[in-house]
Amino acid sequence: MTALEKYERIEATGLWRVSSEEQRRDVIVSIGDASLTITDTQDKPLAHWSLPAVRRLNPGEFPAIYAPDGDLDETLELSSEETEMVEAIEKLRRAINRRRPRPGRLRFVSIGLSSLALVGLAVFWLPEALRSHAISVVPESKRQEIGDQLLQQTQRLTGPPCADVIASPSLTALATRLDVPNLVIVRAGVHTARALPGGTVLLNRAIVEDYEDPEVAAGYIIAEKVHANTNDPLRQLLDSSSILTSFRLLTTGGIPTDTLKDFAEEIVVDPSASPAIEDILAGFEKYQVRTSPYAYAVDPSGESTLELIEADPFVTSPNPVLSDGQWVALQSICGG
Repeated sequence: MTALEKYERIEATGLWRVSSEEQRRDVIVSIGDASLTITDTQDKPLAHWSLPAVRRLNPGEFPAIYAPDGDLDETLELSSEETEMVEAIEKLRRAINRRRPRPGRLRFVSIGLSSLALVGLAVFWLPEALRSHAISVVPESKRQEIGDQLLQQTQRLTGPPCADVIASPSLTALATRLDVPNLVIVRAGVHTARALPGGTVLLNRAIVEDYEDPEVAAGYIIAEKVHANTNDPLRQLLDSSSILTSFRLLTTGGIPTDTLKDFAEEIVVDPSASPAIEDILAGFEKYQVRTSPYAYAVDPSGESTLELIEADPFVTSPNPVLSDGQWVALQSICGG
């Protein structure tokens, strides 16, 4: 049993504040793969801290005070009643530090790789060329396989996908309506929607449960599909890793598990960038969905999404996203 397997099931209560100007608030702390997940009492994610970057500000004292390296204003306090969690954090940080490569070995590898890169002009174009070539030759079946593997890694942070016998037909209908190969509703983690290689789209349960209009959920899915069309999820994965990942993908057809784990954490922590307005409008028009419901969901005041509201291609939807009965059924897919 690894150190992580021993502690990954424990939780603790603590006090967290995002900055010194904010009040402390009650939170739930749990351990993920090399990270701490901080959620509020309604299980809404508030922060993810990488364990190697966590610092204890008062070693040996209680309440134990932790902060992410580089941002000592954000703190987490654990009382003396949470000694099991404190011990787990300290042991995991030590275990992670022991697994880090020795600086001397890394320096040797870097010198070797640099020497090879200096041949001709390879140092300037080889990494990008290798990534671009890998992306161009990877078949759709392999993209779907990578997406499935990545989905498994995200579940460490999002929990298992929501599933319900009554709601499943509605989920299938929504995926078919928007041409999504695999639509997955997750319980936590993903901010709104996130596309994976191969066409899988993750959708936060709040987008389904908190709105009465299915066009809001459709809007987030369409916006993410548009983003994926201009920002290939597979390229995002390769860009976030070393050139060796691209080389391994080309030579073996696989991506290291550690690389998938790291990228899964990025997906959960970082929301997708907003596509260009004209691209979003084209996507909504293609799928015959109004932009206004989505725009007001993004900004209830409508100020920052005024262009989407004023340029709505439809006054009324020419093709309903789901029937009322289908939408009501889908809203209970996570048991809420």
